[in-house]
Amino acid sequence: MARWRPAVSSDPSRRGRPRPRARELRDVDVAEALAVCAGDPVASALAASRLEVARRVGLRAAGGQAWGFPAEGALEAVCWSGANLVPVVPVTLSAADRDAAVAGFAVLAMRSGRRSSSVVGERAGVLALWDLLSASWPVPREVRSEQPSLAIDREPDVEPDPLVRRSVLAEVPVVLPACVSMFTEEVGYSPVQGGGRAYADRVRALVSAGRSFVRIDETGPDGAPGQGAHVVFKAELGAVTDRVAQVQGVWVDPRYRGRGFAAPGMAAVVRQTRALPGGAAASPPVVSLYVNDYNARALATYRRVGFEQVGSYATVLF
Repeated sequence: MARWRPAVSSDPSRRGRPRPRARELRDVDVAEALAVCAGDPVASALAASRLEVARRVGLRAAGGQAWGFPAEGALEAVCWSGANLVPVVPVTLSAADRDAAVAGFAVLAMRSGRRSSSVVGERAGVLALWDLLSASWPVPREVRSEQPSLAIDREPDVEPDPLVRRSVLAEVPVVLPACVSMFTEEVGYSPVQGGGRAYADRVRALVSAGRSFVRIDETGPDGAPGQGAHVVFKAELGAVTDRVAQVQGVWVDPRYRGRGFAAPGMAAVVRQTRALPGGAAASPPVVSLYVNDYNARALATYRRVGFEQVGSYATVLF
């Protein structure tokens, strides 16, 4: 695959205009940052999920930094900088203000150097930020520039698979290999190469929090017994806010693909997530996800379940 490069790449401090300003936020700013995210809960779910953790335990303990624009006055845009770099630049801002916010975040990102494994979030903000960072950051492994963002806020249109349920800690030895297989297939390398303790801890944390859904069978694709427990379908709630639960890591064992497990499995995830919200929501959350535009089969499956496109994401992978 040809490596994507922007048509124009430059450091914002060299463009012959006043250097834009953004600032690192403090714990006292988190509530205001979350208010910015609330303008588009689905588009901002990744950043908001980390900010909600920060609201409970503080930014330092949340494992990243939060940046805000402008440097003084009421916040208009925010950016989470942690394992992922996630800009939240509302489309309601003027074009000039959007450009200034992105440029301000780019300055802070270039100062700190690349520490994130991806730049991800609402498409326009991600691609504009990457346009500025690409001059100084390493060439990415891949840029996924069009990822439809889908959501559902009602009962699914497909009857849920009754065998899909939340996994339990005792099943982590069975769930983890499925998660590794999904990640390797999706991203192109194993998350446990060289040890992978952090990834295993992440899977365990999702299971412990009730955010891992599985169908586990002990028969093979042909129904033969004695195959040992193995995951046929799985999905996780990778980002949860008080209004949105974002599904990630959807996977069907390759031996079972094309046999109708995906749509009922996703329907089960939707129903169970809305019945038992994973965040602090008082009402059922919107269930969302994003998917590569070239994955026609997945898009068709999600639409069959009842998901509708509400926006677009983009991801720059390192």
